[in-house]
Amino acid sequence: MIKLISWNVNGLRAVMKNNFTEVFGSLDADIFCLQETKLQGGQINFCPDNRYCYWNYAEKKGYSGTAVFTKEKPVNVFYGIGIDEHDHEGRVITLEFEKYYFVCVYTPNSQDGLKRLDYRMRWEEDFCLYLENLKKAKPVIVCGDMNVAANEIDIKNPKSNIHNAGFTKEERDKFALLIKSGFIDTFRYFYPDKKDIYSWWSYRFKARERNAGWRIDYFLVSSDLKTALNDAVIHDNIYGSDHCPIELTVNL
Repeated sequence: MIKLISWNVNGLRAVMKNNFTEVFGSLDADIFCLQETKLQGGQINFCPDNRYCYWNYAEKKGYSGTAVFTKEKPVNVFYGIGIDEHDHEGRVITLEFEKYYFVCVYTPNSQDGLKRLDYRMRWEEDFCLYLENLKKAKPVIVCGDMNVAANEIDIKNPKSNIHNAGFTKEERDKFALLIKSGFIDTFRYFYPDKKDIYSWWSYRFKARERNAGWRIDYFLVSSDLKTALNDAVIHDNIYGSDHCPIELTVNL
């Protein structure tokens, strides 16, 4: 059994001053990955003794970024998806292990006024193709902040958000195509009808206090891992970011 954790920390330096090391230690994952680290190389020194540590930094300072900490040394590590348009923002780290690929992703936000929606659509198509090519070789686990609430059950106020970034028809359709291409949304696999479970809450309007949230952080697995799935958990009792950590346990 391996335990996997994903967390959008929305600025690792800030969370480090709060509770990150305690959360990291208490969850004790075999692979722990982060999104939105907002770091450049050398700005932080964090790599526990029993971990292999990998960072992908955005060229723009204080923006985006991903990291993965793993107990098992991977066979290979890849940064980005091999397309120049997408590979300057530190959004993807892929670890290749003997039996599977593990992909940490921070999907671009379509932004206010959907001013980046067209780019987001190109990203979605290219990232889906990247994952499809990986799973031709071996099973794939992909996780991270995918910046979309897939269905109405995944968002507190669906009707008022239908034209907002993260819940547009275009974004949800792209996510549905990814699932159709052979991936399983693990939380919904175990809990298809569970309501009021979210992974992100706006800092505004006391959204977390009111649990007015969105489920936009995911563990997806290729369908050939279906029988290996054990459980999926959303740790909505853990604070420190506007997102909470999510977990997958799987028999590999």
